[in-house]
Amino acid sequence: MRRVAVIGAGQTTYGLFPERTLKELVADAAQDAYRSVDKGFSPREVDEVFVGNLGTGGSQLGNFAPLMVEAAGMLGASATHVENACASSGFAFRHAVAAIASGRSRIAVAGGVEKMSDLPRERNRLWLGVSGDVEWERLAGTNFPGIYAMMARRHMHEHGTRKEEITGVAVKNRGHAVANPKAQFRKALELESAMRAPNLAAPFCLSDACAMTDGASFAILCDWETAKAFTDNPVEVVGSGGATDYVAIHDRPSMSELPAARKAARQAYEMAGITPDDIDLAEVHDCFTIGEILAYGDLGFCETKDAGRLIADGVTRLGGRRPVNVSGGLIGKGHPIGATGTGQIYELFNQLRGQARDPARQVAGAAYGLAHNVGGSGGSVAVHILRAYH
Repeated sequence: MRRVAVIGAGQTTYGLFPERTLKELVADAAQDAYRSVDKGFSPREVDEVFVGNLGTGGSQLGNFAPLMVEAAGMLGASATHVENACASSGFAFRHAVAAIASGRSRIAVAGGVEKMSDLPRERNRLWLGVSGDVEWERLAGTNFPGIYAMMARRHMHEHGTRKEEITGVAVKNRGHAVANPKAQFRKALELESAMRAPNLAAPFCLSDACAMTDGASFAILCDWETAKAFTDNPVEVVGSGGATDYVAIHDRPSMSELPAARKAARQAYEMAGITPDDIDLAEVHDCFTIGEILAYGDLGFCETKDAGRLIADGVTRLGGRRPVNVSGGLIGKGHPIGATGTGQIYELFNQLRGQARDPARQVAGAAYGLAHNVGGSGGSVAVHILRAYH
């Protein structure tokens, strides 16, 4: 297989932009990615494009990828729409990696976009339910806050994880988002006030959940030799893993781990030839605070029973031994569903090149970064490992 490089990445600011169209968001993120290529880049050089999108609200479900490619100025490139719920652009990135590694494409682009502000909140909640098991979960009255709340309660029961540790994820990530100019929420939370937020689904309060978000993100990939023509500071994709599990959580043997995440992580570590101890920073899928707690165990950062302690001991805070979600994560930076996976890649690309926009949030000397993108409650998971070029 060919070595795969990321030579550029771009992202819109995340937030609610009801006046903006999908095409406008895509165009902005794509232009940001093109500008990030050090020696210049023309979108006409792209061979293949993979675009992640859930399709919140049902807009432009047919021929979606060609329309987005047109908006991004990559007309003529092969275009594929990738839908794996919240992991859509994580899998789009995995497809782009495979296209380059196999030699099929010289330059491939992975990206994603979501516009969640078009619908009233009530209809958005109904639409998001299609990412769970429609027959046995959605039509039975469950929703994702309830499903993840069950996971949280089980983790607390089995491992003694405390509510303060779970909500501490939100406090940490909102604190990280303050220094990120592209984050949706740039106001820090105090644990006491976060714990007093209105109830969502016990043990969750509103602070424990991400919000509705609009946004787009893109990453540009090519083979290692071709990268020299575009930059002297590429980031290498050294690990790629993807896996699935039962979509409905009642079919799984455990609620306190995600088997698909564990399998995808194993694949990525084996491909990269490293262990979890080698990871310097990670962007993980904290759609709800328990999602990050689960990720610590699933990715091998600790034993499952010790996951809460990583928050309590500051291990995953910026400046800690293994910073997690220095972008602000989904809770602080935002979660535009289809754009989240490549938004994580955007963060790692800049961190590993030592060019976080605000030096206060730069992870110094990072060599390996990991991206963990979960679809639904763990029915699909993509994990990628990137390495800095030194």
